[in-house]
Amino acid sequence: MKNTFKQFAPAKINLYLHITGRRDNGYHELDSLVVFAEIGDMLRVEPSSTLSLEVTGPFARDISVDHDNLVLRAAKWLLDKLGNPVGLGAAMHLEKNLPVSSGLGGGSADAAATIKTLACLWGGPLAQTDTSSLALGLGADVPVCMAGVPAVMRGIGEVLLPIDKVPALSAVLVNPGISVSTPAVFKERDNVFSGFFNIGDPAGDAIALISALRKSRNHLTKSAMLLAPEISATLSAISATSDCLLVRMSGSGATCFGLYGSNEAAACAARELRANRPDWWVESTVFQGNA
Repeated sequence: MKNTFKQFAPAKINLYLHITGRRDNGYHELDSLVVFAEIGDMLRVEPSSTLSLEVTGPFARDISVDHDNLVLRAAKWLLDKLGNPVGLGAAMHLEKNLPVSSGLGGGSADAAATIKTLACLWGGPLAQTDTSSLALGLGADVPVCMAGVPAVMRGIGEVLLPIDKVPALSAVLVNPGISVSTPAVFKERDNVFSGFFNIGDPAGDAIALISALRKSRNHLTKSAMLLAPEISATLSAISATSDCLLVRMSGSGATCFGLYGSNEAAACAARELRANRPDWWVESTVFQGNA
C-alpha cells in the first residue's frame, strides 16, 4: 500500500494590513496581523517517480496546472533544496475549496502544505528558517502559512512575530465572485506609508481584540475597490447583517469578512447574505486563535 500524506491548507486572513514602505527592488513592506480560518483547501500526496498534480473541487476550473502553479513551484523548490535527486517525485491531488486570487492566501497556503507534505514523503528538511527565500521565491504569504499560527507579519513577509492569547473569532467570509490581481492593487495604491500598528495584548478577549482592530485598517482597500467596485457592495452587505462587529477586506481582496459575537450570529449572517446574493461565495467559519 502506498503511503499517503494529507495536509490542510487553511484560508489566511489579514485582520489588518498596513503598508509601511517600499524597498528599492519594488517590494512593499507590510505590517499585518494574520490568523487562519477553519476552512481551506486540502492536499494529498502519494509516492511516484514523477511529479504530477490533479486539481478538483469547487474552484478547480480557476487553477492552471502549469509551470506557474504554486503547488508545483513549491514542490520544485523543495526538490532543489534536496539536490534534485533523480526519480524523486509525487502524485499530488489538490481539493480547491477557496476562491482563487481572492485575498485569502489560498495559493500560498497550498504551497506551504506542499512543502510540509513532501518533506514528510521525501524525508527532506522543512527549512522553516529560510523565510526570505520563501517570501521572495514563492510569495509573501508563504512563510506565515508555513508557521500556521497567529502572527504579525512584517518586512516582505519574511519577518514573523508570533502573538500569544489571540482569541478565536466568529466570522463570515464573502467573495462577490471575482478575482483581483495583487500586483495591480499595489500598483493602483498611492505611495503613502504608515508606521507599525500596535495591536497590544489580545488577552483572549474577542471583543477587546475587535475594539483594537477598529483603530487599524487595510491599506489596500481603496485601490482594490477602484479595480473592483463590487468590493464596496460586499463590505456594505456584510455591515448590514445583524450583530456585525467589524467588517474588512482581507489581503488585496476581493474577499471580505465580518466578525460577530458568536458562531450563531455568524451563521445567521451567512444565511442572510446567501439569500440576498446567491451568486456570492459565503461561508461562516471561525478564525482560529491560540488563547
